[in-house]
Amino acid sequence: MALPSPNLDDRRFQQFVDDAKRYIQQRAPEWTDHNVSDPGVTLIETVAHMADQIVYRLNRVPEKNHLAFLDLVGITLFPPTAARTDVTFWLSAPQEEPVRVPPGTETATVRTESEEAVVFATERDLTIVPCALRHLMVQHRGEAAVDRTHDLADEDKDVLCFAESPGVGDSMLLGLTAAVPHCALALDLDSRVDGVGVDPRQPPLVWEAWTADGWRPCEVDRDGTGGLNRPGEVVLHVPGGHVLSRNAGREAGWLRCRVTEPLAGQPFYTTSPTVRSAEAFTIGGTTTAVHAETVRDEALGEATGLPGQRLRLAHAPVVGDEPPVLLQTAEHEGWTDWLVVRDFAASGPSDRHITLDAATGEIAFGPAVRQPDGSLRQFGAVAGKGTPVRARRYRTGGGRAGNVARGAVQILRTSIPYVSEVVNREAAQGGVDGETVEEAKVRAPITLRAQDRAVTLRDYEELARRAAPETARITCLEGEESEHGAYAVRLLVVPQAVPDPGGRLRFEQLVPGDGLLERITRHLDERRLIGTRLAVGPPYYQGVTVVATVHAFRGVDTDRVRRAAYDALYRHLDPLTGGAEGTGWPFGRPVQSGEVFAVLQRVPGVELVDEVRLHPADPLTGKRGDATDRIDLSAPSLVFSYDHRVRVIGDGS
Repeated sequence: MALPSPNLDDRRFQQFVDDAKRYIQQRAPEWTDHNVSDPGVTLIETVAHMADQIVYRLNRVPEKNHLAFLDLVGITLFPPTAARTDVTFWLSAPQEEPVRVPPGTETATVRTESEEAVVFATERDLTIVPCALRHLMVQHRGEAAVDRTHDLADEDKDVLCFAESPGVGDSMLLGLTAAVPHCALALDLDSRVDGVGVDPRQPPLVWEAWTADGWRPCEVDRDGTGGLNRPGEVVLHVPGGHVLSRNAGREAGWLRCRVTEPLAGQPFYTTSPTVRSAEAFTIGGTTTAVHAETVRDEALGEATGLPGQRLRLAHAPVVGDEPPVLLQTAEHEGWTDWLVVRDFAASGPSDRHITLDAATGEIAFGPAVRQPDGSLRQFGAVAGKGTPVRARRYRTGGGRAGNVARGAVQILRTSIPYVSEVVNREAAQGGVDGETVEEAKVRAPITLRAQDRAVTLRDYEELARRAAPETARITCLEGEESEHGAYAVRLLVVPQAVPDPGGRLRFEQLVPGDGLLERITRHLDERRLIGTRLAVGPPYYQGVTVVATVHAFRGVDTDRVRRAAYDALYRHLDPLTGGAEGTGWPFGRPVQSGEVFAVLQRVPGVELVDEVRLHPADPLTGKRGDATDRIDLSAPSLVFSYDHRVRVIGDGS
């Protein structure tokens, strides 16, 4: 906890006025009119107001000294980070020529009366490559692939997709005329066989694409065939790295549909589905976009030719690219780039280095420091006097405002031919507001104590937040020796997750990505004590299903009460914003039916809560356990709302 700043003078305006009036009674007893209408009292109040302002300034001195000390020990404000999301550009129709989406293409959310549009800019070049189907092959498990392209050309012949009695590992391979990395591909499949035994909502199939790293899964946007169960269209999002390759002597961009083990309780294929005709064409592409606007060719003035010169960008904070700002100076041979470094400790007199305060947008050139022998040493080069300085490119933006829900990005601000619409298929994540001065004051004692090394559990948590400020929750526990070995530390990471419209979280949103876990692990591994084992991963999520019956007041709309009850349950049993304090369900805290009773009783329109039963559930398989009044959670566990059921009894029920 930070030490409280002393109040050097606690007197205020009225106290100054009262003291002056008492002093008048001693020095000038003949002055008896002390009403506010007296000109002398008006003069006293004027002086008291000025004194009050001086005291206010005086009491700011401890805060100023505090901030000066934080600056001395190197505590600087963390800048905001920008949210990122994958944005899909859909074509108005399949094209014969590639469609290019250049980097910096701007998309945005819909502007409303109360909210400004949130702008996202693409980070890399996207080329939507046209393609067609060239080959169709069938490969049974453990056997060589067989080319069935000629059979497919026969309009009266159905081609078996797998073995006649399909087995796990059987595949249907589709060869495209071109590799289509990061593209959305439509497969139009015609079949006259249906009812092949599988659940069309969850068929035991996985679509994959061949890349430089082997087979990688494709995301299925929609499957109109119900698992190759009927004629329809399958829309796939092909991963990056998709390349041309040779399979059974045929070169193509290969995709495959592979049979997998069915989920627990799901049926399997009784016979192989068939294909009578097939077509493939590209209908879109996906690229990463960042919540930031690009500023180009901003003139910053002229260099003074003196060491330590500081310039300020017109827009702050700075987020995004690497380097964060491309600074250039005009030399005889043209514009020359300068490199952004963390500090000038390793910079020589000829190194074109600068530093950047991303929070304020301030750029600093290298200083000249006097050495113990009296000589001056220049850290970093100095731009020549009168040299024009410009920021060739940088991005500004960031903050929590960029964490928009999936489907929120719908506006294409940069016109691109043949692109009809744009959408983010997943919520944007990673946006964090910049650190405030008060937050830096709280962080400073922890930083000084840890000294960039992890010893205590609190040290691990603080260093992990520094490595990944975009995480929603981080907690550190002692690792179980039976599971992680002796002297183990277990760090639990909960990523940011933006609920879908309606306030519902999906389970996959709460699983941190491999890149995030690797970044935290790498940062902590360099700072942990030798001999300490480190395990970084997600917590265990205990699914909870609430089955309740409530009675509504007479004349109240039961549908409205039911929606409000669902909202209350999902809001309370939320790993990020749930719990009694609204800061997230505490790790290891049990769920009790009595607490759920109270939550439902507070729902507007509910007269009586009749019954509440809790069911433990598996969010992955959907399997629910027996009803109970209490669900205990282990220390590394959080709750996850899964498919609540609320019955509302009203006038007509």
